Amino acid sequence: MADSYDLVVIGAGPGGYVAAIRATQLGLKTACVEARERLGGTCLNIGCIPSKALLAASHKLREAEHGLAAFGIQVGSVKLDLKGMMGHKDKVVDANTKGVEFLFKKNKISWLKGWGSIAGPGKVAVKKSDGSTETVETKRILIATGSESMPLPGVEVDEQRIVTSTGALTLSEVPKHLVVVGGGYIGLEMGSVWRRLGSEVTVVEFLDRIVPTMDGEVGKQFQRTLAKQGFKFKLGMKVVGAKTSKKGVTLTLEPAKGGAQETLEADVVLVSIGRRPFTEGLGLEAAGVALDERKRIQVDHHFQTNVPGIFAIGDAIPGPMLAHKAEDEGVAAAEIMAGQSGHVNYDVIPGIVYTWPEVASVGKTEEEVKATGAEYRVGKFPFTANGRARANNDTEGFVKIIADAKTDRVLGVHIIGPDAGSLIHECCVAMEFSASAEDIARTCHGHPTLNEAVKEAALAVVGRPIHI
Repeated sequence: MADSYDLVVIGAGPGGYVAAIRATQLGLKTACVEARERLGGTCLNIGCIPSKALLAASHKLREAEHGLAAFGIQVGSVKLDLKGMMGHKDKVVDANTKGVEFLFKKNKISWLKGWGSIAGPGKVAVKKSDGSTETVETKRILIATGSESMPLPGVEVDEQRIVTSTGALTLSEVPKHLVVVGGGYIGLEMGSVWRRLGSEVTVVEFLDRIVPTMDGEVGKQFQRTLAKQGFKFKLGMKVVGAKTSKKGVTLTLEPAKGGAQETLEADVVLVSIGRRPFTEGLGLEAAGVALDERKRIQVDHHFQTNVPGIFAIGDAIPGPMLAHKAEDEGVAAAEIMAGQSGHVNYDVIPGIVYTWPEVASVGKTEEEVKATGAEYRVGKFPFTANGRARANNDTEGFVKIIADAKTDRVLGVHIIGPDAGSLIHECCVAMEFSASAEDIARTCHGHPTLNEAVKEAALAVVGRPIHI
């Protein structure tokens, strides 16, 4: 007889493995289908975790080369050991993926190794590496298959000269000239890694600005900051062709609004124009599961599709393609399946770019608030006026808080500066409890800390910052 489960999760990325763990905590007999040799999905294997390992390592190199002298520390000649840096990345990935495997064993989650697909009502087929197929029965199916890099027409990825983020994590030498196609989170992070290691980096972006989903003022400051680090930008341009040779890649560009073409030479091209949901080959069409025009799975507020018993979360459904969004959805979906009231507040999901300085955002941008017609106030505070930032010699950027003019409720927070990705979370907690800017301003913040810049920005909402 086929094994039978209360829940089978297809995909063991942050959304899938977290959902599986929460489901078992709630008493559901759970299995998780994953074809990779290691658990953790794109994030742990070829995404968030390895990229942050390289970002941290390359930042230390840059600091040793250019930052330590200001503190009275002389280090002499500094040399890059790229093989060693890649070894650090691989160790970090190995530790994280083994950690998830340990959690599966601890929680008695069955890892069904292979490619999963819906084989009929309450049935999941698992195609194994040896070609055989195992079918299991389940009361519920959760699709958590994540996303894949969006292809660019006319540009064929070989993961050698023309790479996605996957190939950009494993380059064997530092390219003299790296062209990043796309001015979003992933491209700018990987561009930062290789810029710090010595590459000339040019960003080609279809729109007239980088990080288009972020607050406009922050985006402009971010571009100026990256330009000071040596980034070059070709905005309002699109790539219409690519020719690869042994020496490198010749890209053909033209203005997004039309005009004369031009060429751009590169050693390596990183295609980073976004991601698309991975929903092919799952048997969704045969099962009658509804998809939208972008092949995303349509779900209700309980994460259930139009087919009873089939659920979906993460990058496979609409919403920001972020690991932490998928994790929260995985927890909420499991709780709903167990009869609880799982919920995700989509107004309080932070977005973070792990460059240096970091860029972080939660809630509405000023442009979004303005478009609603609501009256609002803005408070800003620069890190140049923060004592801890001065002590750290890390004064680039500012904190910006947007609050409703009538109620003072915080509508959005946008930070560019040191440790912005950590600083944003006190704002997330505040917004989760519908805090006002004054609530943040009247909360005692330790001194000297970077977090004081958040308090000062909150004070600035009503025009009474202390230190500027």
